Amino acid sequence: MAEEKISVEEQLALIKENLQETLNQDIIEEVLKKGEPLKIYWGTATTGRPHCGYFVPGLKLAQFLQAGCHVKVLLADIHGFLDNLKAPIELVKYRAEYYRFVITALLKAVQVPIDRLEFVLGSSYQLTPEYTMDLFRLSSVVTEHDAKKAGAEVVKQVENATLSGLIYPLMQALDEEYLKVDAQFGGVDQRKIFALAKEVLPRVGFKERAHLMNPMVPGLQGGKMSASDPDSKIDLLDTPDVVRRKLKKAVCTPKEVEGNGVLSFTEYVLLPASTLQYGTPKFIVPRRDAETLVYTTIDEMNRDYAADILKPQDLKPAVTEALISLLEPIQAEFNVSPEWKDVELKAYPPPPAPPKKEKKKKDKGTFYPRKAEAKADGHVKDADKGKVSAGQDGGTEAIQKLQISDK
Repeated sequence: MAEEKISVEEQLALIKENLQETLNQDIIEEVLKKGEPLKIYWGTATTGRPHCGYFVPGLKLAQFLQAGCHVKVLLADIHGFLDNLKAPIELVKYRAEYYRFVITALLKAVQVPIDRLEFVLGSSYQLTPEYTMDLFRLSSVVTEHDAKKAGAEVVKQVENATLSGLIYPLMQALDEEYLKVDAQFGGVDQRKIFALAKEVLPRVGFKERAHLMNPMVPGLQGGKMSASDPDSKIDLLDTPDVVRRKLKKAVCTPKEVEGNGVLSFTEYVLLPASTLQYGTPKFIVPRRDAETLVYTTIDEMNRDYAADILKPQDLKPAVTEALISLLEPIQAEFNVSPEWKDVELKAYPPPPAPPKKEKKKKDKGTFYPRKAEAKADGHVKDADKGKVSAGQDGGTEAIQKLQISDK
């Protein structure tokens, strides 16, 4: 896609599209009016395998790049370790590399130039003495209550939690200063961490940043798209047959727009992707017994869906084929990249084979030939009955050994 110079208003519209909330928008406007590229960072803890839910922030990163922003992707390996040990420290390095491959391929799939995209590994600066000292300084002005509240929707909550869950939000706030950005981007579930950063960074002499928030998009089964529920998410490397099977099982209640994961995926992924790919938003729904429906806005789709003009049996196949088409260039890049394949095996090694079951000694049944045995009452059964009854020599030797005295 050829890069074109766009106005400040157009830049701001692209930056804010599909966002739920923006904090300190004046900071963004001030940078744009200077003609400088807005520096934005988005962090992702390198834990589970990235799934299609990553298209939601991924498409926003693409729009930031299209708006002329400089985008830093923080591959937060240390955060992944701190969040209740979601990722073993031995694997986070490989997982960070896997995420880099995935995010790059995802942005290339929607034909966005990535010359202003930068990947930063968290451990490359978070383990330095300077960062550690600033983290100590920050911890001296943040209470336990505020740190716990900030991470409540992001850090996994467990009974008798470890201290790492309190360090996590402080580091996310401090990263804004060390990455030298104007704004941080994330889901609306990060709002409390963003509010903490806005409040406490100036207390230790660092400037306030803007914050951009995506809404939380429901998964295919209605709730949050979760890596732990295989049916609620579609892996970016799932085959077309697997994509079709999973979307066939997706919850898509007729005439219900609220909480509909299939419609939400169209709104936040498929329509923005079509704009980036073709210059205009367009979503096509072929119908078997009626004319094809063509949508350019989600409002039109929601209205038709609520009126039962757009039905689940038409919407789901259309979303399925559009998603398969979007995944195709990502999977093609994976298939020709030995490095990516090698990293995948190291980052997500297959589970060990289950231990072999010990062979139980089979009961061979009452009719299996056994060594003959004399019973207490003197009778003998089984294959060698004759030998036991009379002996090998017909009993001659036994009779001779008997000492029977004549009376």
